[in-house]
Amino acid sequence: MAARDPRRVDSDSLSAARADVAADQGPVEADPVPSGGTDFTGIRREFGLPVEFPVPALTEAEQAAVTSESCPARSEATGLPLVTVDPPGAKDLDQAVLLERTERGGFRVRYAVADMAAFVPPGGELERETLRRGQSLYLPDGTVPLHPTLLSESAASLLPEQVRPAVLWTIELDDTGTVVGVDLRRATVRSVAALDYESVLRSFEADAPHPSLAPLPEVGELLRERTMHRGAIELGLPEQRVELSREQGWRLGLRSRTWPEVFNAEISLLTGMCAAEIMLSAGVGVLRTVPEPEEAAVARLRRTAERLGIPWPAEQGPAEFLAGLDPRRSESLALHVAGTGLLRGAGYTAFSGSTPTSPSHAGIGAAYAHVTAPLRRLVDRFCAEICLAVVTGSPIPGWVSERIEELPSVMGNSDRLASRVERACVAQVQSWELAGRVGESFTATVLRTEPTGQAGEVFVGEPPVIARCVGAGSVEGRSLPVRLAEVDPARRRVLFEVANHTPVLSGAR
Repeated sequence: MAARDPRRVDSDSLSAARADVAADQGPVEADPVPSGGTDFTGIRREFGLPVEFPVPALTEAEQAAVTSESCPARSEATGLPLVTVDPPGAKDLDQAVLLERTERGGFRVRYAVADMAAFVPPGGELERETLRRGQSLYLPDGTVPLHPTLLSESAASLLPEQVRPAVLWTIELDDTGTVVGVDLRRATVRSVAALDYESVLRSFEADAPHPSLAPLPEVGELLRERTMHRGAIELGLPEQRVELSREQGWRLGLRSRTWPEVFNAEISLLTGMCAAEIMLSAGVGVLRTVPEPEEAAVARLRRTAERLGIPWPAEQGPAEFLAGLDPRRSESLALHVAGTGLLRGAGYTAFSGSTPTSPSHAGIGAAYAHVTAPLRRLVDRFCAEICLAVVTGSPIPGWVSERIEELPSVMGNSDRLASRVERACVAQVQSWELAGRVGESFTATVLRTEPTGQAGEVFVGEPPVIARCVGAGSVEGRSLPVRLAEVDPARRRVLFEVANHTPVLSGAR
């Protein structure tokens, strides 16, 4: 699995939009640790990752697991044939979906999200521990969870054929995919099936999809069209993942997304955008924000395109330009890497009593909030409570109001930690996989160059490695032969060189 499959939140290196969607859709379950090989204990120790939950927090979780049904009044929705769609083996199931066609030619999206407010007592030790963690961290050899697994993988998880407390969103779409109605309420639900992306894909290929997902291709296409129309900046970058081979141990692969995963992610995006509009209408909430690209960043990208010989019409915006690139060209890969400069400044914006001046998420093309992954991300629990209060006309709970201003810092810190841990895991596996291959030649694509012009960052396709390369500072976007010059697994460092350049070991990635 990828370190966070890949839950990338570092907008300096990857698309913040894709990061948020990937996070909402969940991780791949960690494979068993190789019996005789290396593990990631050193990374856990280096970053001070917690091993266990404090005993008082576990005690609260144990009590909540058996008393949650006594929590606030709920609508009875166990008759809805909701299904979960996640990576194979996932146990922390946040969302369950039901798609229906309406009589007017539109669609009804029912989206049940695990209700973690039913399991985390305000002001208790468990709440304090979740505030300390911020989000679940996914390493190849196991998870550092936000909540004890007796909640996140059992009592609170939307496991099949289990009655669970949930926040049930009902979103009405017309035949163009435009939202024409939104409702949400606390409910009790029962998922009828736990599906994964590959099985969903096969079911459609066999013309036998689960009835609850039958409209997914139509709904997904409509939502994708609206995403493009909004000018969402999406970057087509290689997604490295860490895989487990019984013969070779940990190794790198490239992760590709199937259309069911892409379309399912659009439903999470849709829900998050509806949540943002609810909070903006009330003047209170927490948004996930990415500023619009600065003119200087767009100008730099235009210069890169010109240098690579790729036409960019003056009237065309960066989102449309990037979306139209031919993914088969190495120059396109370099331009998408350069495009990360358009998505800097990802963060969280808290507001109360007024509307934020910059509420938008440039990677999505709209205002957006996290509400669909509360088992794995702290802020979702708080945003769900705000939305419920606004829609039902109830006061926002005090435990939410007291924390609103604190959440951006908590989430920002946990995002940075998650990104650092992910990069460390990938860099570690790169160095393990390339150890013993110093001197071998590879074909690489130059992704970016350093200001000195003496070095750059390259992508090698097999194994899929991104690393520093001496002598690659003036051929951005081109393919060229490189030689593996240095590998240092202890420091997680890899260095390539172009012919006729003397390698100097430097920092990894």
